[in-house]
Amino acid sequence: MGMGEPLHNLDNVVKALKIFYLSEGLAFSPRKVTLSTAGLVPEMLELGQRIRVNLAVSLNATTDEVRNQLMPINRRYPLEQLMDACRKIPLEPRQRITFEYILIRGVNDSDQDARRLVKLLHGVKAKVNLIPFNEHSSSPFKAPTGDRVTRFQGYLLDRGMVAIRRASKGQDISAACGQLKGKRSPVHNAAEDAAYDPHPQEKGNGK
Repeated sequence: MGMGEPLHNLDNVVKALKIFYLSEGLAFSPRKVTLSTAGLVPEMLELGQRIRVNLAVSLNATTDEVRNQLMPINRRYPLEQLMDACRKIPLEPRQRITFEYILIRGVNDSDQDARRLVKLLHGVKAKVNLIPFNEHSSSPFKAPTGDRVTRFQGYLLDRGMVAIRRASKGQDISAACGQLKGKRSPVHNAAEDAAYDPHPQEKGNGK
């Protein structure tokens, strides 16, 4: 994750996975490797035919209207096509497709969304990762309340779905998922600057 859409580079991804799995390579078990995609439907289907790997699909919405706004790829491959592809991907008996669902207050975290999500994933061997949105100053979106996350998750669990609430780490330093950015206080003093100067002795001597 964090390196772009892997299915835009399918041939090299398949080559890398083969190296991961080979005993002469990294000797990873395919059960331990997950590929994350925004939902490129033709490439997902081709990947499933070419090599075994766990799949994580960034879903994040239960209607095309909302997903079009959050994930423009949905305009090319709307939810109906995406779900149809997920049902066609060959899976091992205990294997599931992971659906990443970032909960955003007032956008996709309602009871109606939970009901639509259950319906949307009907017939798919699925696991849902519920990820509360990590707020940051560059986005108008807000995190859902804890009660809302619990209610959303509970609805899925009560209907026999595997739904895991992902813990967020690193929010205090803007390093949580979606927050990777730097911060620096606008006010500094000479002592603070000196503490970070690798060559303080060179100041003022013409070097």
